[in-house]
Amino acid sequence: MRITVNQKPFEMEEEEDPTIEALLARKGLTGESVVVAVGGEIVHREEWKSRRLRDGDEVELVYAVAGGSDELVIAGERLSSRLFLGTGKYPDPETMKQALERSGTELVTVAVRYIDAGERPILQDIDTSRYRLLPNTAGATTVAEAVKLARLGREATGTNWLKLEVVGEPSTLWPDTAATVEATKVLVEEGFVVLPYTSPDLVAALRLEEAGAATVMPLASPIGSGQGMPDWVSIRRIIERVSVPVVVDAGIGVPSDAALAMELGADAVLVNTAIARAGDPPLMAEAMRRGVEAGRLAYLAGRMEAKPLAAPSSPTRGVPVGSGS
Repeated sequence: MRITVNQKPFEMEEEEDPTIEALLARKGLTGESVVVAVGGEIVHREEWKSRRLRDGDEVELVYAVAGGSDELVIAGERLSSRLFLGTGKYPDPETMKQALERSGTELVTVAVRYIDAGERPILQDIDTSRYRLLPNTAGATTVAEAVKLARLGREATGTNWLKLEVVGEPSTLWPDTAATVEATKVLVEEGFVVLPYTSPDLVAALRLEEAGAATVMPLASPIGSGQGMPDWVSIRRIIERVSVPVVVDAGIGVPSDAALAMELGADAVLVNTAIARAGDPPLMAEAMRRGVEAGRLAYLAGRMEAKPLAAPSSPTRGVPVGSGS
């Protein structure tokens, strides 16, 4: 059964009892401070267990939050910042810490690697009381490798959140989408909250959602390339079709790239190289934050309709014309 939840399509499984209570459970919402409307009519809390949804219903789920708040919810967890940061490639730990601070981020990725003598563990430089960790499986090229790295990452960091990467082509670090879907299924069964890195392919995104992914994370362009978002139409197509949050990941080079992603309706962006390799990483981190915020506000405001011809901004009636002599 296909319904719409907050203006995005959502599939209810045939075997599910299609109640509002079941929908909230699927979305990872407890019901606390949640308002539900179906077809524009508010459904009171005592009716959630018995009120069954029908094919084509338009459902709105609204949090009662502080005025001006625009939080992102992933797997039931709320995040105020829609900018996620990587922690690699910085010139030194202090620069990384300053960049994290000025970005306003709450979610940072960390890689899982063998211990190298003399190497400083990254967790010594991250305030885990302030930032949520997102271990990743970077370097994995098979399902088995990804699952192994995921398990090691959970043990090392104490979190079941995971950025899943399974690379299929080494020169572009392009994801192996079939392996990513398979690994997602395995890891969801093991209790992971999976945020998978994927290609800007709609079918792959839909398969990941079906596999239980908490988000889908399509690349803007190859990892670390700074090419921006040449195929923004494919990104928008994914945003319009999936019901889980969409995080644009990889290839963002400048704040205008991040702003474009957010203007399209992406829920967040993940940036690493563009900040870490900037001339002034902390300053670029702040610029990215402002780009994300501006893009989000533009999306919420709703852009004007694009027109093929000019439309004058000033009234055309009563304009003095002709010679002045």
